[in-house]
Amino acid sequence: MAPSSLSTRLTLLALLSASTFYFIYKSRRRLKPLKQLTLNPNPRKGKLFFITQTGTSKAIAQRLLKVLSSNNIPFELVDPQNYEPEDLPKESLIIIIASTWEDGNPPQNSKFFVNWLAEISTDFRAGSLLLSDCKFAVFGVGSRVYGDTFNAVARDLGKRLRGLGATEMVPVGEGDVDGDALESIFEEWSQKVVTFLKGGLVVENDNGIAYESDAESLESDDDDADGGGGGEDIVDLEDIAGKGPSRKKSVNVAETNGKLDGKRDMVTPVIRANLEKQGYKVIGSHSGVKICRWTKSQLRGRGGCYKHSFYGIESHRCMEATPSLACANKCVFCWRHHTNPVGKSWQWKMDDPLEIVNTAIDLHTKMIKQMKGVPGVTQEKLMEGLSPRHCALSLVGEPIMYPEINVLVDELHRRRISTFLVTNAQFPEKIKTLNPITQLYVSVDAATKDSLKAIDRPLFGDFWERFIDSLKALDEKHQRTVYRLTLVKGWNAEDIDAYYKLFSIAKPDFVEIKGVTYCGSSATSKLTMENVPWHSDVRDFSEALALKSEGEYEVACEHAHSCCVLLAKTEKFKVNGQWHTWIDYEKFHDLVASGRPFNSEDYMAPTPSWAVYGAEEGGFDPDQSRYRKERHHKSKR
Repeated sequence: MAPSSLSTRLTLLALLSASTFYFIYKSRRRLKPLKQLTLNPNPRKGKLFFITQTGTSKAIAQRLLKVLSSNNIPFELVDPQNYEPEDLPKESLIIIIASTWEDGNPPQNSKFFVNWLAEISTDFRAGSLLLSDCKFAVFGVGSRVYGDTFNAVARDLGKRLRGLGATEMVPVGEGDVDGDALESIFEEWSQKVVTFLKGGLVVENDNGIAYESDAESLESDDDDADGGGGGEDIVDLEDIAGKGPSRKKSVNVAETNGKLDGKRDMVTPVIRANLEKQGYKVIGSHSGVKICRWTKSQLRGRGGCYKHSFYGIESHRCMEATPSLACANKCVFCWRHHTNPVGKSWQWKMDDPLEIVNTAIDLHTKMIKQMKGVPGVTQEKLMEGLSPRHCALSLVGEPIMYPEINVLVDELHRRRISTFLVTNAQFPEKIKTLNPITQLYVSVDAATKDSLKAIDRPLFGDFWERFIDSLKALDEKHQRTVYRLTLVKGWNAEDIDAYYKLFSIAKPDFVEIKGVTYCGSSATSKLTMENVPWHSDVRDFSEALALKSEGEYEVACEHAHSCCVLLAKTEKFKVNGQWHTWIDYEKFHDLVASGRPFNSEDYMAPTPSWAVYGAEEGGFDPDQSRYRKERHHKSKR
């Protein structure tokens, strides 16, 4: 054979081999078959958690740790009560040995860990890819004598982790402490785990599709340069108040709940059922209305809410509503127990604003009609209540997320219904584009970045920057503006100096300071009555804050029943020694209708003496009849 011919053949053979390898490699990527395993020479230590009540699970975990160590597989033993669950997205390997305690519940040392995982797995902001870089295995330690709750904790943990995108190394192992086979079941399960971690196990899912036990992927960052990646977008999923791990390959996931279908109803059947159970009337696919206890109270002549004392609202003619049940925070003091959706932007179907207004008024008046015949409700008050003159856009969620919020507000004003709108200070651009609101609030739940993160648990990684920019946007508004402070003892009720520094950003007309309302315990909130301040605490805080302002703000009003105090700008709202915190609502509507620019001083009205701070009435309207419930327990209040 001539040398030239041999050279040509070798060249062709090399090209053919390379082409064949490339074709096989690309086909492997499309069909997702098994990949070559490569062990990382310097792996991050995996986490071996023990969830235990009597020590059995801990003992089993310690045995497993020895087995792993003998196979040069690095793991560390972790007590979940000493672990921060928000670090889970950073983990690549997790093993959990979990006991089930009374009534199918987790033992005490893991309640926060387990509850957090249950909460985040149903949280729209997390999605189904939060733990997609993580592999896990769970072994349950229980007793079959407990029937349906046998290894309930282990089963639930497996389901939650799978739902967050984690890969299950082996199926959940189930040991029975009252049976004879606990040892053999554990040995078999642990051997499968070790084999998997050493790269020798192929696991099949329910559909019989094999997947890798991979340590290294063959894909490189530039695999899509030739278009072979199918046009998938690179997405960074964000964990609560911070970015989670960056995903090299992912689908474009809607920010609502990890689904792939884009526009959808905000209120799912489960959310709807939870909200309706709490007394909400859900409007369309994303709005809601609910009758307030103070609306019922003033209908019965038993007093109005603090907004009646501070601003002259007729509580029995106030409609509490929202055009967006979704929120961008999960505050620890949320009195809705986080049954509403969450999201960072509008990802849902959108209802017509006129239809929302019409339906809200219709549902509100139907609830008012149900008060007919209730002791104390007169025909005159009932008829007034059937014609709402005020709308508190603060029911739940973040109303300015709704894209047509300006149209909705304008429609309310056209009907001469005033508006109080509360925003949670995460959408500064929305605040800038808002049309005139009768009174615009920004929730100032904490004075520092760390405390705001702890209390509000925001979705956005840049939550503090958004918060500050929201205050700056509030400063650009000409109508009445308010900082709303909710005091939570032990969380945000100490830093007077830091709060006062925030005053200079928006220079609000008013500062509402209210003690947190205790709404019971739940898996999503650890607040107790110890976190609820007395009215005297709120007064002391308010006086200290006013003193810090050196006369710029003074304590103007209080409503003792609501544990609420109002600071007002002295120069603007104290005229000839008399406070003017109330609102001339008819004048406000005339000013809006005129189309001319106006400011907060153009529609202020005198505050009655009974509402002024320090008055004997404590903010209770003397035209109403005070009603005190008979209590059979001792109270310090």
